[in-house]
Amino acid sequence: AEDGELALAYYLRGRERFRLSKFDGSLADFDRYVKLRPDRKSQQWERGIPCYYAGEFQKGADQFELYQTYHDSDVENSVWRFLCMTPLVGVEKAREKLLPIKNDPRVPMMTIFDMYRGEKTPEDVMAAAREGEPTKEELAGRLFYSHLYIGLYEESLGHDKSAREHILKACDDYRETKSLNRYMWDVARVHAERLRKN
Repeated sequence: AEDGELALAYYLRGRERFRLSKFDGSLADFDRYVKLRPDRKSQQWERGIPCYYAGEFQKGADQFELYQTYHDSDVENSVWRFLCMTPLVGVEKAREKLLPIKNDPRVPMMTIFDMYRGEKTPEDVMAAAREGEPTKEELAGRLFYSHLYIGLYEESLGHDKSAREHILKACDDYRETKSLNRYMWDVARVHAERLRKN
């Protein structure tokens, strides 16, 4: 039980350090967590994200590849692996190595996936996000993820102005959206803080 409690403490502190933009410390805590709980390593997508921000791109790519063995229908996982691979091998090779996703049911995740494959545009993603008759809260969630992943994609292509617009929008306009995974909103926030410093 003590090991379990200690592992949980490292996990929670890893998340908190990420929120504080302490990426190396966050990664160190997640590493300690999976050392104590090796059975949870494949589930640790949260660990992969501080790898990216700490510049540990290969570690991040490996973590997201491992997560695919736990959950193989998560567009976000495939996208984050692409983002980790791009600094290592370039956009085209990273695109070739995108982890395959058959069906992420969340709108507009499959359109986001197709954008990273080079088959759809940011405009297509924004249009897909508005399809159907989502509730106000549901639409806000869709638009948040659209802006976040368009921003990250544009940044990977070197389109800094567009990237900045979308990331700042994800951070600033959806702060109060209750349907969001708060860790992902924190991703938008820490990324926006980084952009605002430059």
